[in-house]
Amino acid sequence: MARASRWERGVAQMQASGFAGANASIATSSASGGMATSSGSGSSNVVAEARRYLGGNPTGRGRLWCARFMNMVLERTGLHGTGSDLARSFASYGQRVSGPQIGAIAVMGRRGGGHVGVVSGIDAGGNPIVVSGNNGNRVRETPVSRGRIFAYVMPTN
Repeated sequence: MARASRWERGVAQMQASGFAGANASIATSSASGGMATSSGSGSSNVVAEARRYLGGNPTGRGRLWCARFMNMVLERTGLHGTGSDLARSFASYGQRVSGPQIGAIAVMGRRGGGHVGVVSGIDAGGNPIVVSGNNGNRVRETPVSRGRIFAYVMPTN
């Protein structure tokens, strides 16, 4: 019997955690029943790269590292980031899109600053599932309320 890939284990874990209706696929061509899809393999690469660090902290920083993580992921997939440690710097990065799309960067507000991560799926309620750094002091993949997000941007070179 073949061993499940990291992605398959992640999907199974999300389903076991109550995200059974989550769109966790990374479709790159046809529409998938109204759910968001990525706009190309570059977006899929960003999600895959971000997922490589689930549970860890690849930046070595103790605090305020979500933007540094996002910049690192973009760089490792051959894209340029903002070069800033401020999450809100991503609000003026890339190409704005009107809603959550797999591979889009979600820029969120929060008390005392901002937060940033990459959309990896959409849950049954239409909320984006986001992979982000410095979420509980580690990289996590969790759904985020749509109301928290004030910008979605697709990475560009």
